[in-house]
Amino acid sequence: MEASMTKRAAIKRQTRESSREHGVLDSRQFMEDSKVRRLPTHAGWSPYPSNDDRDQAYLKTLKPKSDGQAELMAAIDHHNMVLALGPAGTGKTYLAVAKAVEALEAGKIGRIVLSRPAVEAGESIGFLPGDMEDKLAPYLRPLYDALSDRLSMKRVKALMAEGLIEIAPIGYMRGRTLNNAFIVVDEAQNCTYVQLKMLLTRLGWHSTMVVTGDPQQSDLLPGISGLSDIAERLLPVPNIAVVKLAEQDIVRHPLVASMIGVL
Repeated sequence: MEASMTKRAAIKRQTRESSREHGVLDSRQFMEDSKVRRLPTHAGWSPYPSNDDRDQAYLKTLKPKSDGQAELMAAIDHHNMVLALGPAGTGKTYLAVAKAVEALEAGKIGRIVLSRPAVEAGESIGFLPGDMEDKLAPYLRPLYDALSDRLSMKRVKALMAEGLIEIAPIGYMRGRTLNNAFIVVDEAQNCTYVQLKMLLTRLGWHSTMVVTGDPQQSDLLPGISGLSDIAERLLPVPNIAVVKLAEQDIVRHPLVASMIGVL
């Protein structure tokens, strides 16, 4: 009996020493009479990326889905001022916000500034409660959706608390100079000529501004929107890119492209 116990103890001791040296599991550790099952403490796997060969395909890669989107992404990469005009569903807002997040994550800019006119789409919803950000939240929801698709909502809130993502109402932009920032002006077709002139002249050093809008879907009275006029005036200006997207660039439901052609 004692000889059998001594033999089992020797086997266990040899197995433990082998596990420490090689960092592998041995089936002899799992004998029926084993009370303690030791796991390897010096395995070769490491959670650090340099030793991790797992597929990283879950990371979202920003890729254009049409020639127009590819032109817009290239324009944002090579110009500090970009006007993106096109029908609904062409990815104007999403690409602008995604490029802003990409620049912030890469350390190319210090903050993201989002601005959008607070204009209802033909239906007045009255006064909204809360502070400035609460009042603007319904109008800025498309920008929040694009941000949360590239970052987690928890990260978005943290960046907003730190001031790295700023919500800037158009009415409060007068007199500001936006340096080291990526500015996204969305739904610019609901801005007047004077408002757009004021917004465009806010551009500071080491900054990029992307103005997006659909001239055919303005919620202002006819002739009030200044987006088309501004785009035509800036078209011949060097170092400013005016990208015009078309129906073939629509990436929403195919029916959207069909409707745009007849509505």
